[in-house]
Amino acid sequence: MKKKKLTFSTKLSYGIGNLGYGSMGQTVSSFVMFFATSVLGLPGFLVGITIAITSLWDGISDPIIGFLSDKTKSRLFGRRLGHMLFASFALAINNVVLWCCPPSASDGASLAWILIFLLLQETFNTFFATPYSALCIDIAPDYNDQTKMQSFKTVFYICGLILPSVLMSVFMPAGGGVQSQFNRSGYIGIAVVNSALVLLCGLVTVIGTRKRVRSMPNYDQGVATEQTEECEKPDGQPLKLAKTKKKHSFSKIMAGYVETFKKRDFRIVMIGYSVSLIAMVFISSVGMHLFTFCYHFSSLQISMLMIGLFGGAIASQPLWLSVVKKYDKKQTLIFALSIILFGIAMTSITFLFRVYTTSNFIFWFVLPCMFVCGIGSGALYSIPHSMYADVVTMEQYRTGENNAGRYTGYYTFTYNFSNSIALLFIGVLLDLVKFDSSQPVQALSVQSGLGKIVFFGSAIALTVAIVVFSKYKIKRSDVLKVQIKANENKQNEKRTLI
Repeated sequence: MKKKKLTFSTKLSYGIGNLGYGSMGQTVSSFVMFFATSVLGLPGFLVGITIAITSLWDGISDPIIGFLSDKTKSRLFGRRLGHMLFASFALAINNVVLWCCPPSASDGASLAWILIFLLLQETFNTFFATPYSALCIDIAPDYNDQTKMQSFKTVFYICGLILPSVLMSVFMPAGGGVQSQFNRSGYIGIAVVNSALVLLCGLVTVIGTRKRVRSMPNYDQGVATEQTEECEKPDGQPLKLAKTKKKHSFSKIMAGYVETFKKRDFRIVMIGYSVSLIAMVFISSVGMHLFTFCYHFSSLQISMLMIGLFGGAIASQPLWLSVVKKYDKKQTLIFALSIILFGIAMTSITFLFRVYTTSNFIFWFVLPCMFVCGIGSGALYSIPHSMYADVVTMEQYRTGENNAGRYTGYYTFTYNFSNSIALLFIGVLLDLVKFDSSQPVQALSVQSGLGKIVFFGSAIALTVAIVVFSKYKIKRSDVLKVQIKANENKQNEKRTLI
């Protein structure tokens, strides 16, 4: 059977799902630490523990739900789409409730509120994100198609990352100055818009890709979970015994993770991407604190910085697509990470001179630095996913089994586990530098501590990521050889049947 070409509408429908998910996820990752410590007034250490627990649960649930989606059999939605449809509705409701913590609640009640609804948020996130990522591997296993699909996915995801900054300027207007970041109702307004968007975009993806999913061979079969044992009757004819189900416990799923992690290229991409994301955690989780309490930027200025950061990531997509066609993905990614390092170094220089000038003046030096960081991060949002998809595709060609959901779960488990450790560490660091959410102006020693957390934390993580990715061995030629051989085997099988 001739491979059906990916249409523009399929790529568009698939990619748009990342818009709502990206906007909602960026809002939580960027604002929840600031919201809990500075708006609700909770201790940084306890908030760090709370967010770390939810992030760890997100990681643990990934391989479970990934495995579940691999085993799902549905004539209506195939393996993945039913889970994504459920998650779209669940996320839309839970996301609003998360930000509606009662103002009169005690610290203990507020902390419990954040914990419970963040746990639910991460659970529903996994029901959407893991099948969504595996869906890309299902419908676009080709080396070049993967890059194109990841590019569409990345553009919409980065648009989603920009949107919270735009919404911040709308629901927390600049007229309120720095104090507008402390407006509870503003966070609820942003949450309502995000919930509507995640529901709409989720529906578009499910409906728009369903035709492609239905056209795939055995799309409703899943991976067999039952085996029929046979033995011979006395007359020599086979005798079918009762069907026996394979049991798949959590321990066996995690044992599969250990086996996958032992494989070199799986391990390198999982660790490299996880470490590089730690740099983004330092920037996003403490960035609001840095720009609010150290640079004294208004909500509008912070929004413009975030738009500059993610705008650079979107603007760089054609650049990285052209570079990755000429060079392998590893070299392209290492170059991009080096650009982010350069942007962070330039931003740290503005931090040193911020006390000698006004915040409005220094803003125009920070903005281009953020744009440079965005150019580098544009590759980070797409190339590691594409590299991992290549590893999964080669493994599937080797074994003949479609375990994309399980492998995707292992991938997300790794970086969510590392994120949970990083978030816990950040919470501890906020207390160590003596950050006091009740003070609108922090002491210079506290400001210096916040700067060190962001700049040193992200720079160290990016440097380690570059070292890890340098060990990656798979090249374009390797993937193409495997695909050509697999296609030849299929043709030979058809000739044999004829």
